[in-house]
Amino acid sequence: MSPGGQEPPAPLELPPAYPARAAWGTATSLRAWQAAAIGQYFDDDPRDFLAVATPGAGKTTFALTIASELLARRVVDRITVVAPTEHLKTQWAQAAARVGIPIDPAYSGGKGRTSGDFVGIAVTYAGVATNPLAFRIRTERFKTLVILDEIHHAGDALSWGEAVREAFEPARRRLALTGTPFRSDVNPIPFVTYEPGHDGIPRSAADYTYGYGHALRDHVVRPVLFWAYGGDLQWRTRAGDEVSARLGEPLTKDLAAQALRTALDPGGSWIASVLEAADKRLSEVRKNVPDAGGLVIASDQDSARAYAALLTAIAGEKPTVVLSDEKAASKRIEKFAAGDSRWMVAVRMVSEGVDVPRLCVGVYATNTGTPLFFAQAIGRFVRSRGRGETASIFLPSAPSLLGFAAEMEVERDHVLGRKISDEGDIFAAEDALMAQAQAGEAASDELEAVPFEALGSSATFAHVLYDGAEFGHAGEVHVGSEEEMDFLGIPGLLEPDQVRSLLQNRQKERRAKQDAAPAAVDEEVDVAAHERLGILRRELNGLVAAWHHRTGQAHGITHAALRKECGGPAAAVATAGQLQARIDRLREWAAKKSS
Repeated sequence: MSPGGQEPPAPLELPPAYPARAAWGTATSLRAWQAAAIGQYFDDDPRDFLAVATPGAGKTTFALTIASELLARRVVDRITVVAPTEHLKTQWAQAAARVGIPIDPAYSGGKGRTSGDFVGIAVTYAGVATNPLAFRIRTERFKTLVILDEIHHAGDALSWGEAVREAFEPARRRLALTGTPFRSDVNPIPFVTYEPGHDGIPRSAADYTYGYGHALRDHVVRPVLFWAYGGDLQWRTRAGDEVSARLGEPLTKDLAAQALRTALDPGGSWIASVLEAADKRLSEVRKNVPDAGGLVIASDQDSARAYAALLTAIAGEKPTVVLSDEKAASKRIEKFAAGDSRWMVAVRMVSEGVDVPRLCVGVYATNTGTPLFFAQAIGRFVRSRGRGETASIFLPSAPSLLGFAAEMEVERDHVLGRKISDEGDIFAAEDALMAQAQAGEAASDELEAVPFEALGSSATFAHVLYDGAEFGHAGEVHVGSEEEMDFLGIPGLLEPDQVRSLLQNRQKERRAKQDAAPAAVDEEVDVAAHERLGILRRELNGLVAAWHHRTGQAHGITHAALRKECGGPAAAVATAGQLQARIDRLREWAAKKSS
């Protein structure tokens, strides 16, 4: 029976779409893609259905609308939701409760039964793998709809996929959902249809696809602006060699990884400068979106705590720190989502599907860099609440990350028979890295496997990447400069076409000013001054690194103390006199320490 007590219409009377109907309690009306996909579902009346929809598009409402209708028609009498994480189990239960479907998120295979108050259960993929037979018995006992949320997780381990297949093979209906690129392994994902491609290799075939590009045109998701930051980095390898490099320049795979980790080192100046820039951007966005929040995605617990301390000093407000996906972490996420505080810091990422719509600014400060992980992370920021909201992501100017950012609209299938090579396939390392991303959050195994020591770093603003195009000035510019503020000061409420137009205008205006500026009287003096600044910065960074080895004091704290003692801005934009004063003061500290 439907909530109004009326018998639902017979299948043949069902319209091909639901023009003003969502799952009861979830929304006032369905989005166009949801209505079209639901219409297709009931037209085809399939046992298995795969919907691929970009993060933030509304897959939960889509699935619960179908669940409500199937229950009302008595096609099914029980619901089982399988989600990647504990937090998402609770989130599904809360969403289902709003549509009149009571779901037990505390169910486990060992319980066997649940209260008669519940129509369904919510479990994790890992939970299914612990006792697939118990779930199979339950699935056989009832006419069950199984909702497989983010089904690519059935490929996290071969045993997970086998368990999902064993547990839910008897299900009356199965609805699979995903919003991110499929995995790189060649094991078929359970209950997904594969069809030969043009090259004869089988590829996953979605029953309905709604990509980011389409969702952006429909104003369902926000446009994403990527702020790329380069900089000078110094580190010592495990062999004792000291290496200097610029972030983003061509490097070997090992050196590129070490450069990225040096930039993300909490004791260096790079991450502190980027966090400060991101906080400025957040302040600008909050002028138009007062409750806008920011999220820093960290690699491990120690880095997360250190970033939180830096943000406390920068923003004058202590951020919310989420270190795991346990119940206490879920409460912290929910409290942050319902409030208006500025920042949250999470280890690696807040899991896919976690709903914090007010997140507008992000800092990608993790060394995990695969297409799947990147897409999941960016998916936390794209959910649109109203026209004109934009998302701003700050990230290292690393070629791989910039490549992922430029391919936001690329739709990928799961390919069977793919040749995995270490160099030629960007998905090659995905399995190992995803296992790390979902595993424990203490010091990263990757960091322990390749020991090295960060010595110093500085950040420069490179460009803004939007819709695959780069906008910026000639070369990289100093953090805190007027040129950087040209872009950080972009209004927080803009339509997608306005974003591109404004970026182009900012770039043209700045270049016009540069062209109109009078030429230098003595070019050699300018070159010499530029070279002198570089020499002084390298000298200062080297002394700060030596002071760190001697005292254990973090690089960022030392730089902050020198700025307090000697005055002036960050080293990246300080004058030669200010840099020299800091060098002299640090030498004085070292002399006193020796005596």
